Amino acid sequence: MRATVKVGFVIAAIAAAAGCSSDAGDDPAPPAPQATPMGRTFLSTAVQGQAIPGGGPLELRFFDGRVSASAGCNTSNGEARFKADVLEVGQLGTTLLGCPGARAQADEWQNSLLKASPHWKLEGNTLTLATADRTVTLLDKKEAKPDKPIVGTTWAVTSLLQPDAAVTSAALNRVQPTILIDKDGKVTGSGGCNRLTGSAEVAKDGAEITFRLGSTKMMCEKDVMEIENHLTRALGGTVTAAVDADTLTLENPATDTGLVLRARPAS
Repeated sequence: MRATVKVGFVIAAIAAAAGCSSDAGDDPAPPAPQATPMGRTFLSTAVQGQAIPGGGPLELRFFDGRVSASAGCNTSNGEARFKADVLEVGQLGTTLLGCPGARAQADEWQNSLLKASPHWKLEGNTLTLATADRTVTLLDKKEAKPDKPIVGTTWAVTSLLQPDAAVTSAALNRVQPTILIDKDGKVTGSGGCNRLTGSAEVAKDGAEITFRLGSTKMMCEKDVMEIENHLTRALGGTVTAAVDADTLTLENPATDTGLVLRARPAS
């Protein structure tokens, strides 16, 4: 009789353990982490309330726990944290370019938006930021402004990259050097004074371009010749290439130079 009791006790214990195990397996899985805008870039498409001085748009880039913001003048940068439905931004550092007209007030507009701890909502590719005086709707930049193709686009030089700076000038804005790579790899363009011709081989992933260029040999104004000399060094041989919407950045590691170019609208 005593043995029977022990066996019954063991069976009951096993059944209880199995019941506990079954109950634990029925517990719901923890909810997936909330998707945030971190790692993405957005462009404003609409503003309700206080409008962007100068018309914008506002560009917000979230990366490595930080946010970079520009509404048409300077760029601000600071720490960013998404807590529940609030965007908390730390102290902002801002570049110090002078901007004409209404755009001179764009920095205050973008910084006041971020420092107001706006409520945020992300639905697919649409981000909404709301404060007491404005609601800003933004769209993922890849959808709002898709990358332009390297081949078949006329690219105009906007900045000359040097080892420690990106340089622009009145002369560069005036002459606007251009390059165009057609589907057969033929290159045409202008250095600002002389004509550029030659060929280019674009890697399948677009990350590298190998240029073989020549130009006419006219003598030009000194500041224009300096621009053309920089182009010759920057486009000599194999360069790295990166496209962000309508901006192409070329960097030549062999000469420690580069170019920033912007796509011209199709004619």
